[in-house]
Amino acid sequence: MKFGISILSVAVCLLSVSGPAAGQTSASRFPRSADGKPDLNGIWQAMNNANWDLRDHSAHAGPVVSLGAEFAEPGGTGVVEGGDIPYLPAALAKKKANFENRYTDDPEIKCYMPGIPRATYMPYPFQIVQSPKYIVMAYEFASASRTIYMEKVPEAPFDSWMGQSVGRWEGDTLVVDVTGLNDQTWFDRAGDFHSDQLHVVERYTPISAEVIQYEATIEDPQVFSRPWKISMPLYKHLEKGARLNEFKCVEFVEELIYGKYRKRTGK
Repeated sequence: MKFGISILSVAVCLLSVSGPAAGQTSASRFPRSADGKPDLNGIWQAMNNANWDLRDHSAHAGPVVSLGAEFAEPGGTGVVEGGDIPYLPAALAKKKANFENRYTDDPEIKCYMPGIPRATYMPYPFQIVQSPKYIVMAYEFASASRTIYMEKVPEAPFDSWMGQSVGRWEGDTLVVDVTGLNDQTWFDRAGDFHSDQLHVVERYTPISAEVIQYEATIEDPQVFSRPWKISMPLYKHLEKGARLNEFKCVEFVEELIYGKYRKRTGK
């Protein structure tokens, strides 16, 4: 009997020091910068298929039948909270038209800047470089980048592809307010779109040393009946020599965009 009680006591002790009661949450174990904030420096990537469609979707053939499985579109679990996007009726009609013309009209095809939040979940990594006053996010796709200002700045003087980002810390969560976005980007390859009234609030919450929980609340009264949210984990690249590779895609689309203007000679 004494032996059984002793074993039980040891088990209880082990549970008490290994569980949450030990006082170490995942966020508290996240690396810290010199100012005590979570250290987000590193190369991160979303491991999902949200760039094809933010909602639940099944796999289907790609645009070139002769290529078979190559360039087929993968299925994916949706990242929209509640499952659907609350389009206004007229905007929903435009979204459907975008879907029908997605193989020609998606801004990604022409190597345009991806905008926010799409830059986060494209199938390419991005790098975070953090300091107390500024946080830079550099994206592999099209060499896009943006600066997050950690101090108050004047309103964006004009709209742009990547908008203006102003950040603040709420505990261990980096909150980024993104305004000044133009209406030229899509949210995904399925034709989900927005107007120049788009306002995005992002939240980056560390949940372990290698994972950040990402959330983006999207508001656009010209297109949506209410704000809506997407969420997903972002994973840190840990392989030796991890870095962003060059993907300056402008040269890949020059013929597509400007080929029709080439001077033709002869027959």
